[in-house]
Amino acid sequence: MAIGRRKPKQQTMWVNQHQLPKGQGHPFYSRLNDLLAKDGFDSWAEELCAPCFASKGRPSIPPGVYFRMLFIGYLEGFASDRAIAWNCQDRLSLRAFLGIPLHESTPDHSSLSVWRQRLPMEVYRAAFQRILAIVHQQGLISAYAAGVDSTTIEANASLKRLARKDSGASYLDYVKELMREVGEEPVDTAAVVRFDRKRKGKKLSNRHWQSTTDPDSRITKMKDGTTHLAYKSEHAVDLSSGALLAAEIHAGDCGDTSSMEETLDAANENLASLGDEAPEILCAVADKGYHKAELIKRLNRDQGITTYIPERDPSQRRRWHGDKDACREFHANRRRARGNEGKRLSRLRSWLVERSFAFLKCSGNLGRMTLRGMDNVAKRYLMHAAGYNLGLVMRHLYRHGTPREMAGLVVRLFWPVGSLVLLLVTGFRATDKIPPGHVLTGAGLS
Repeated sequence: MAIGRRKPKQQTMWVNQHQLPKGQGHPFYSRLNDLLAKDGFDSWAEELCAPCFASKGRPSIPPGVYFRMLFIGYLEGFASDRAIAWNCQDRLSLRAFLGIPLHESTPDHSSLSVWRQRLPMEVYRAAFQRILAIVHQQGLISAYAAGVDSTTIEANASLKRLARKDSGASYLDYVKELMREVGEEPVDTAAVVRFDRKRKGKKLSNRHWQSTTDPDSRITKMKDGTTHLAYKSEHAVDLSSGALLAAEIHAGDCGDTSSMEETLDAANENLASLGDEAPEILCAVADKGYHKAELIKRLNRDQGITTYIPERDPSQRRRWHGDKDACREFHANRRRARGNEGKRLSRLRSWLVERSFAFLKCSGNLGRMTLRGMDNVAKRYLMHAAGYNLGLVMRHLYRHGTPREMAGLVVRLFWPVGSLVLLLVTGFRATDKIPPGHVLTGAGLS
C-alpha cells in the first residue's frame, strides 16, 4: 500500500445527503434532550420569548436552541460566547443536541449577545424557575432548610483602568500628582510604578474610584487575599438535595448581612412558581459572617424563617437598649446553632453550598466573567445555575451530571478489566525470565 499525501482539494459544488458525516450524538445530550422534550421546554420557551420579538420578519434563533447553548456553557465549561459558538459549530454531538443539520450554520457569538440584550431579566428568571420545576418533579426539593453563602467572582475589568469619581483622573495621573507633592518628577511610567509600589498607606476606596470599563464592578478583596474588581454571587441551596433555589449577583462590596434577605426572597419567589403545593423555606443556615441581631430578628419574627447562624464573638457583651424581641431571638438562635441539629445543618451547608460554588466557578469556568455590567453578569450566572440544576437531575436519573462525568464513569467501569488483562499479559511475559527454582506468585518471586 502506498503512502497517502495531503493535497489541497477543490470543494465540490453539490454534495449528496448520504455523503455527509453523521454523528450519533453524545448519550448524555440525547438523554438531556429527551428530558427537555418530555417537559415541553421548547414550546414553552417560544411562548415566553414571543412578546420580545416582532410578529413578522426574518425568523430568529429558536429560543430552545438559545437556552441550550447557554446550558452547554456550564456543562462543557465555556465561559465566553465565542467559545460556546465555536464549539457548537465544530462538534457534531453539540449540533445534534441543538437540532441543527450540517447544511445550516449554528448561531454566531454576536447572535448570543443580541439575544442577551433583547431578553429582559424576567425571562431568564422564568427559565430558571422552569428548570427548577423539573427538579421538583423528580422529588429533589424539600426546602426544609436552605443554606446561604457567598463568594467573589472576578470582573472583566482591570485595576489599571480606574478613574476618580470626582475629577475623572486616571490612577496613573493620580500617582503622578502625589509624586509632585513630595518633590519628585514623574520621568517615565516605570518611575511612577516604583513610587506607587513603595508608598505607604495605599488604599483604593469604592467611594472615590470607579472602573471605566465596567462601572458596576467594585474593588474587592478576593478569597485568596488579592484585590480585584469583582462581583459577589450568593447561593441559596436546598440542604436535602443540593439544588440551587436562588443564585443572585450583588455588588462586590455588598455585605453578607445586607444581601441575605434579598437572596432568600428570590428563593421563596422561585419556590412559589412551582405551584400551590410548593415547599417553603423553613430554616436558613449560614456561617458567622451573616450573624447580625437585627437580621436574625427580621428573619425569625417577620418572615417566619428559623435561623441557624453561629456568632462571630460569643464572649462579646451586648446591650439591647430595651429591644426585648431582638434579645429573645438572638439567644434562641444561639441555642439552636449550638445544638445537635444546628451542627448537623452547618455541616450540610459547608458541604453542599461550597460544592455548588466549586461546580460553577471551576467546572463551569465562571471564576472570572467575560461579560461586563451587572445585568449581563446576572443573566449568564443564572443560566449556569440552571445548568447546574439540570446536571443534578441527570445525576439522579443516570448517575452522571456532565458529559465529562459520563466519560469518566466508562473509564472507571473498564479500568479493572483493562488492569487485569495487562497484569496477565505482563505476567506471562515475565515467566520467560524466571530463574530456575523460583515460582511467580501474587507478591512476586519466591
